[in-house]
Amino acid sequence: MAARDGEGLRYAVFLAGCPMRCVYCHNPDTWDMANGIEYTPEELCNKIIRFKPYFKAGKGGVTFSGGEPLLQAEELLQLIELLQNHQIDCCIDTSGSVALSDTVKDVLLKSNSILLDLKFPTEESYQQYARGKLSSVIKTLEYLIANNKKVTIRTVIVPELNDNDASILEYAAILKPYKNKIHQWELLGFHTMGFMKYEALSLNNPLANKSSLPNSRLTELQRTANTVLHKL
Repeated sequence: MAARDGEGLRYAVFLAGCPMRCVYCHNPDTWDMANGIEYTPEELCNKIIRFKPYFKAGKGGVTFSGGEPLLQAEELLQLIELLQNHQIDCCIDTSGSVALSDTVKDVLLKSNSILLDLKFPTEESYQQYARGKLSSVIKTLEYLIANNKKVTIRTVIVPELNDNDASILEYAAILKPYKNKIHQWELLGFHTMGFMKYEALSLNNPLANKSSLPNSRLTELQRTANTVLHKL
């Protein structure tokens, strides 16, 4: 069950494989595609539709997350088409790190909605803290907007890293040209629930000394983000 990964109650599917290494990642077990359990699109569809009465009761659907789901775009496209034959809403949760091949574009176009990460506000910080490229995210966002897709931008807020008004202004400046086209800009609080995975996998946890972001601070910053973006 996922209650914050798209609208309504969602059946969350975490696909294995990710090209990024975000310092705050809470799913390091999904980095290596070899760690996943293999399903054909038909097998996974049959597994998901058993729960349709459950998530449809909350007017939800299925959210594909990870890892980075668009690394498996060909199989994902087949699965989305199968699910939509059963009138199941499909949402993609992506980092925007995968090149826009024809198949990736088809997945994005066929999905009902998109959750797109805006992790850091500069190319330098993207490389330092996520091993990714801001330019790739912008290309994905512009493609989605050009095709009138429902896009929610999501940003993780980490104590002493980007939990300040100055950082919010930097993010808002990036989103300014698109503010009337995006559905929502949602801030997510950093948490430590994934720390046990780093220990179990004997991985270095770059934020091992961090505490979860207090909900009160997240609420303040979300209010600031809404206000700043509206005024820009």
